[in-house]
Amino acid sequence: MPNPRLTVVVPAHNPHPGRLHRTLTGLRAQSLAASEWECLLVDNASSPAVAAEALVETAPAGLRILREPVAGLTHARVRGFTEARGDFAVLVDDDNVLAPDYLAQVVALFSEHPRVGVLGGKSQPEFESPPADWTAEFHGLLALRDLGDQPLISSGLRPAGASHHAYPGFAPIGAGMAIRRAAWEAWLKSPTRHQLSDRRGTELTSGGDNDIVLCAMKAGWEAGYFPTLRLTHLIPPGRTTPDYLARLNRAIQQSWMRVLSLHGANPFAPLSPMDASLRKLKAWFSHRAWSRNAPYIRWQGACGHFDGRVKSPAVSS
Repeated sequence: MPNPRLTVVVPAHNPHPGRLHRTLTGLRAQSLAASEWECLLVDNASSPAVAAEALVETAPAGLRILREPVAGLTHARVRGFTEARGDFAVLVDDDNVLAPDYLAQVVALFSEHPRVGVLGGKSQPEFESPPADWTAEFHGLLALRDLGDQPLISSGLRPAGASHHAYPGFAPIGAGMAIRRAAWEAWLKSPTRHQLSDRRGTELTSGGDNDIVLCAMKAGWEAGYFPTLRLTHLIPPGRTTPDYLARLNRAIQQSWMRVLSLHGANPFAPLSPMDASLRKLKAWFSHRAWSRNAPYIRWQGACGHFDGRVKSPAVSS
């Protein structure tokens, strides 16, 4: 049997049964012919393990369950990419529901744009409970994105006259990211993936998505945003609480600084631990962090930013 054109990789760590059901149902409804793609569900150290028999009713044709015992999103993605048979891959979280034409759109877009190595589109929310209005400022932290209805394509990592790489703001997020084989192989060979602490268990660190994009662009590929790609992100109430958003903002901002530094794309100067502590104290007052909710979450993001600029052996360039 010939290899499929495309591989869907679904990393899953202790997935919520209802949301995973929705994810697989969305994959089963794809308009791309079943013979054109495969689906790899990477069970990443789940306890109990994901049971194949529980997925029979919703699983797309050709679903394979892979066991990755080492916890961590990066380990799950490495396993998926290593096992993938397609020329393209789509990363799907276990709480994402792709629009029915998503995979067909990916194949068409890569054909139309031969220099684009990584691409993504719109990620819109379905909240299990309506969140408070003030949380809207922080929805971008939840892998939600709508950058309008016009495609956007990068033109290299280093703008004319710039002294360092500049990460394109419209580069794809991990939810729904599509990537060419040559681009993910560049990431697999890069030492940077060993130097970042991506999502692992209940930890909220990140940076893996950005690392993939930067490795692909360093290898000569461009990044693209295409609004015809649409997915729904299923969001439970626990992800819109002040505590969760504060921890998430701090972890994301810290990881963001570190991944940029690893790739020579950080426009901010490194800090000593003392400098970082003093700036966090000043930010406590400038953000009025003793106020509730949004000011405190903003301050936590500032703390993550300063922490991420502190030089350490793990992130020194």
